[in-house]
Amino acid sequence: MKRSKFRKRALPVAAVVASIVTTAAGTATVSSAAAGGRVYYVSPTGSDSAAGTQSAPWKTIAHAQSVVQAGDTVYFRGGTYAYNRADAGCRSQTDRVDAITLNKSGSSGSLINYLAYPGEKPVFDFSRVTDNCRIKGFDVTGDWIHLKGLSVTGVPQNNNLNHESWGIWVSGSNNTFEQLDLHHNMGPGLFIQDGGGNLVLNCDSHDNYDPHTSNGAGESADGFGAHISAGHPGNVFRGDRAWWNSDDGFDLINAFSSVTIENSWAWLNGYLPGTTTASGNGNGFKAGGYGGKYVSNGAKHTVRNSVAFRNRAAGFYANHHTVADDFFNNTSYGNHPDYNMLGISPTGAAIGLGNLRNNIAYTGTLTSNMNGTNAAYNSWNLNVNLSNAQFQSVSTSGWDAPRQAGGSLPVLPYLRLTANSTLIDKGVNVGLPYNGSAPDLGAFEH
Repeated sequence: MKRSKFRKRALPVAAVVASIVTTAAGTATVSSAAAGGRVYYVSPTGSDSAAGTQSAPWKTIAHAQSVVQAGDTVYFRGGTYAYNRADAGCRSQTDRVDAITLNKSGSSGSLINYLAYPGEKPVFDFSRVTDNCRIKGFDVTGDWIHLKGLSVTGVPQNNNLNHESWGIWVSGSNNTFEQLDLHHNMGPGLFIQDGGGNLVLNCDSHDNYDPHTSNGAGESADGFGAHISAGHPGNVFRGDRAWWNSDDGFDLINAFSSVTIENSWAWLNGYLPGTTTASGNGNGFKAGGYGGKYVSNGAKHTVRNSVAFRNRAAGFYANHHTVADDFFNNTSYGNHPDYNMLGISPTGAAIGLGNLRNNIAYTGTLTSNMNGTNAAYNSWNLNVNLSNAQFQSVSTSGWDAPRQAGGSLPVLPYLRLTANSTLIDKGVNVGLPYNGSAPDLGAFEH
């Protein structure tokens, strides 16, 4: 049985299991949560003048936020929460407005928790928002907030004067975004503009497409993005999947603080969703860059234990970065190329830049701009014979299979090594857990 090489970090606060008091009639009431907070409920059929109990839920997240305090938990019942306007009007056609603003903060050890009710799927649908400027579905400016199990869809672009809109825009710190389904938005599913210590855990972002972007249709709808300023380290993407986004799967352009992407998958990005019609850039993991210019304060990023396949452009891309990023234990299959380490020197010259260890490149175009990189113990550096027989399966369908019960990625045979693969124990220790005498090559340890 396969297992990930990377051990999960504990959440800032474990997913809160509410201690719900039940009346004689069997109706749950507002009560203390396990962490000492209170528990409330919201439903599409509720009323904000109700008590916020399970039998008398509120209707909106805005009202819930006006009541909750650090350590409290709000459960959202299944169904559609439809929005038709932002919470403030557009001051111009290039203004930015929010449909939902989360600006009340929890605290360390006492997050404010906005969670899907167990076994149910709350869908936040913004497709009917008509405001004629840039739209954020959720604008998370607060700190120590936990969103879990919600679906965010339909955030529109209502003119062609701007770049993308956003499913979730983040500028707060120490927030956890868990098991979110972000899809069919006219821009990135989740975008970290600023703030540090945010964890994006076991989320899916797919089928996002920006038809009205001012620099060209499809050019800005990434699955996930982090374009943060200096002084905000610690943002982590873990266990996430990005597919059929019209631009890139993961995009770290203009990030001046270090970001880590681990145990994540990206495929079929750069196409119109559901097709193989070319659209935006189409990289699986775009790990940095500053608009093709050299900057002296660039940040070093890490991409590890991740998989990219069948993206329109590169699987893993340095994107004119100014610092050598770490690319450890990744698998790239059928991309164009699999690894593109195009960096930029202080003089503005194009150079190869990156630290690469224990990676696999198979089919497609294997590498480009590799001269000058610090690359060793990768499939293209070693005397190994790559073939389909090295893998249990090379299928590129089925990667969107349901997640495991706790939200972890599904355990699939695809691009995992066979028991007799010559790629086993061919790597070098880079500080990640491994079995045997040395790490295996690729994203999955045998």
